[in-house]
Amino acid sequence: MLMLGQYNRLTVLDDTSQGLYLGYRDDSTDISEEDIDHRERRAEKVFLPKAEVLESPQVGDKIEVFLYIDSEDRIAATTKTPLACLGEFAWLKIVDVSSVGAFLDWGLPKDLFLPYAEQKFTPEVGRRVLVRVYLDNSNRLAASTRIDTFLDEDGSQFKSGQEVQLTIADSTELGYKAIVNNSHWGILYSSELFQSIRKGQKITGYIRKVRDDKKLDLSLTRIGFGQVEELAEKILATLEKNDGFIMITDKSPPETIYALFKVSKKVYKKAIGVLYKQQKISIEKSGIRLVHNE
Repeated sequence: MLMLGQYNRLTVLDDTSQGLYLGYRDDSTDISEEDIDHRERRAEKVFLPKAEVLESPQVGDKIEVFLYIDSEDRIAATTKTPLACLGEFAWLKIVDVSSVGAFLDWGLPKDLFLPYAEQKFTPEVGRRVLVRVYLDNSNRLAASTRIDTFLDEDGSQFKSGQEVQLTIADSTELGYKAIVNNSHWGILYSSELFQSIRKGQKITGYIRKVRDDKKLDLSLTRIGFGQVEELAEKILATLEKNDGFIMITDKSPPETIYALFKVSKKVYKKAIGVLYKQQKISIEKSGIRLVHNE
């Protein structure tokens, strides 16, 4: 079945001078009556314009495309990459406003519609807004700024140290609110940030803590001793590449440490502490030195 608003891996059914017709090809002849409706739905075809054909596929080959509704209200295929798929969030730019809603640039030939009923503000051309892509009652792709209605603040299903995908939502007095796995709210504290981030950025993060109120504290670096062990190996490798010495100690600025190792100063101090106890490094005033044990 064709999945609107998502990537589909479809078969090339026909190759014309204007483009390709794509769909699912079911060659089975042994099919029950209850499967007939499903087979008919899979027989749907979509068109991919010749200008968007990236390679030279033959009839019968499979290619991956994104499906959306085109300007003629048909399901169409594209090899362009949307800024958000169905069920995902993104900061999108308003490119037009009408009496019924606004239109957003989401990287595809047809702009994404933001209905008036799904707006929490007065739209202005050029403004960027955080939206979620959803299917409306007529099965058309649309956007909504009513973010809270799609997110859950009960993060009890997550575990400390779990890797998650984040969409940076907005800045607060504490740091940044972020959308976790397109399903939950979380927060990145300023004290945990050692790199610049921006609204709309999609980035890998980690669950720092599930609080007593079931809300999520986040981190951009891995949590736990496994992170320390991994960093210790990275420090040793860096020392080997730099003639056994680097000018970064436990007194160095957090920004300097993050620039090289992408970790917090706290984690770095733990890692060099482990290496020092193992007598693999010596700590000097201006840096750390690799110890070559005979």
